[in-house]
Amino acid sequence: MPVVDLARTSRRDLNAALHALSPETNETHWRVDNPGGEHALAVGLKAPVVVEIAGHAGYYCAGMNQLATVVVEGNAGVGVAENMMSGRVHVRGDASQSAGATAQGGLLVIDGDASARCGISMKGVDIVVKGSIGPMSAFMAQSGNLVVLGDAGDALGDSIYEARLFVRGTVKSLGADCVEKEMRAEHRDLLGQLLREAGVEGVEVSEFRRFGSARKLYNFHVDNAAAY
Repeated sequence: MPVVDLARTSRRDLNAALHALSPETNETHWRVDNPGGEHALAVGLKAPVVVEIAGHAGYYCAGMNQLATVVVEGNAGVGVAENMMSGRVHVRGDASQSAGATAQGGLLVIDGDASARCGISMKGVDIVVKGSIGPMSAFMAQSGNLVVLGDAGDALGDSIYEARLFVRGTVKSLGADCVEKEMRAEHRDLLGQLLREAGVEGVEVSEFRRFGSARKLYNFHVDNAAAY
């Protein structure tokens, strides 16, 4: 297993080595020691490798990920898994603002809490937060699924499109055009699958509520001007 010590190797050299990997590489398991909160670690990966970051990561860790599995054995800064296309990103601690922003696919798992705007403008990603999320999460979320085992802050799902939001705890307030919706059988099946993929055990899907778009702001209407 290749081990890169960021106390001796630069972040640029680490990312260059990871970018050079082909999908057929035999070096499929990497470990990054002493990350020291560096920004933009393991970004833009396009090979089915596992990268373990042994500590805290800074801004935009695992951004633009494709195919790879990136595990942060600590906290992650702003924009973890931003614009992820596929693969899996697992933060074993807390995540700062805009986790999973604009992400189009893959699975983001956060074992702790996520700060404001988690899942902002998400476009197909699945996000499972085992703790709570901050205000304005899923703002303008277009598609995908956000699962929260804890609580949600103010203005959840503001200006949401077609993403599905599942919250187990309390919701402080809903944003414009976001409403609670019926939890049908297909939603329970989907939620159960997402919990299994995230390694969540001992939690029943019946404990969650589903939220989504009321579909009143899809097209501009002067009577709704104050809601935009």
